[in-house]
Amino acid sequence: MRMLHTMLRVGDLNKSIKFYGDVLNMKLLRKHDFPDGKFSLAFVGYGDEKDHTVIELTHNWDTSSYDKGNAYGHIAIEVDDAYAACDAVKKAGGKVVREAGPMMHGTTVIAFIEDPDGYKIEFIQKGTQ
Repeated sequence: MRMLHTMLRVGDLNKSIKFYGDVLNMKLLRKHDFPDGKFSLAFVGYGDEKDHTVIELTHNWDTSSYDKGNAYGHIAIEVDDAYAACDAVKKAGGKVVREAGPMMHGTTVIAFIEDPDGYKIEFIQKGTQ
């Protein structure tokens, strides 16, 4: 068994594809519209789906936002330098919600950013955990 993807429901698919591409440097791997079901799927990631876990962005055409509740946590991405990654996110127009620095009660350097739909993404600095 292996992990294939994580699915996120998004309100504006083009805006989300742009964020994951321009801000997080992921590639759009494939996109498909399902007119009968009134939804679209886009898969983004850092490598081919046969070798990498990816993110499935699901857009229901008649829904512009979702109530995320309090169960969802975040997606974690390893970065070489969390401070530089936060600077790059800000320069690309992204939103940093917790600046890079050591986590409370530990030494792991982390940061949190937010995608256009409010999903949290954690940066974990390589070699600090």
